[in-house]
Order: sequence, then C-alpha cells, then structure tokens
Amino acid sequence: MVTIKLVTTPEEIKGIQDLQQSNLRKNLSEAEALEQGFVTAEYSIECLQSMHDASPSVIAVSDNKIVGYALVALKSIRNEHPLLADLFNSIDLTNYQTKNLSQSNYVVVGQLCVAKGFRGIGLVDRLYQFFKNAYSDQFEYLITDVAQDNQRSLKAHKKTGFEVIDTLSYGGLNWDIVLWDWKAI
Repeated sequence: MVTIKLVTTPEEIKGIQDLQQSNLRKNLSEAEALEQGFVTAEYSIECLQSMHDASPSVIAVSDNKIVGYALVALKSIRNEHPLLADLFNSIDLTNYQTKNLSQSNYVVVGQLCVAKGFRGIGLVDRLYQFFKNAYSDQFEYLITDVAQDNQRSLKAHKKTGFEVIDTLSYGGLNWDIVLWDWKAI
C-alpha cells in the first residue's frame, strides 16, 4: 500500500535524495532516460531541508520507503539552487491569461519523481492531487518545467491538468514551462 503525505522527518528527506540519485539523468543510460523519464536537478540534503523548512514536500511511501515525491518550492527559496533560480526567473517573465506571473501567487514543483517499480499506477496524479489539496488555498497556480525530451513526464503532467505556457533553455536542455490553474478548478 502506498501512502501519500507531507514530509515530516529528516529520514524522509534522505529518502527523497536517494530516489533522486537513482533517477538523475546522468546516472541512467540514454535509452532508459528516454523510455522511463529522468530528473535533472541534483539537490543536496541542505537544499532539500531548506525547501522543507519553507513548506513540506509531498511524498509517496510504501513499506517505510520513499517511492515518489513532489518537491514544494516557494519563492522564498528560489536562490537555494541555480536551476530553481533560473526557473523562477523565467516564470516571473512569463504571462498567463494576460497577467504577468511575477504578480501572481504561485508555487513551484521543484522536482517530481516516482520510483521505477511504482510507475504507471497513478502515483503522479495522487501526488499532485495531494499537493493541490494541501496548498490550493494558498496559491493560484502550480508551475514547473519539464525537459522537452522527457515525454513520459510531459504526458503525465498534461494528464493531471497542466498546460504548456512557455519554453526556456538552460542546463543544455530545452524545457516546457507547465502550469496547473487551480482557480479554474
């Protein structure tokens, strides 16, 4: 059984980092990355702790092991990681429905990951539904970016309700900025 909840312990933060490490693009073959998806940003325990201190992330737990996560990234921690800073800066230059997002109240998914043995069973949707239930009373939008060559991830985000609103390039990759409009729900 998989339980979805907010991070509450240092051991869970370490579990997030362990799952992240096993799914970093640099640690996968090209074929596996294209077929299974991947994560790009490598977060230190200190950065993950700062993110958690600002607002706890959403995790999926099975048998006391982290099998999925959606990192909550608030504007206040935007400079904790260079890729997060780039994303926040790009979002703040983007318009959505004629409104500049820098003037909006949004939260960012710093990263989403599901363990290999738990893919294809609806965990992305469950993580995001929990995220929405936990944070939609505080924010208008949930925003993240997806590497354009990570089609598995882009498909999962669109299925959840995200839409592509812009593109950007950093880290040698092209990215789609995707937004889930919680006001429209």
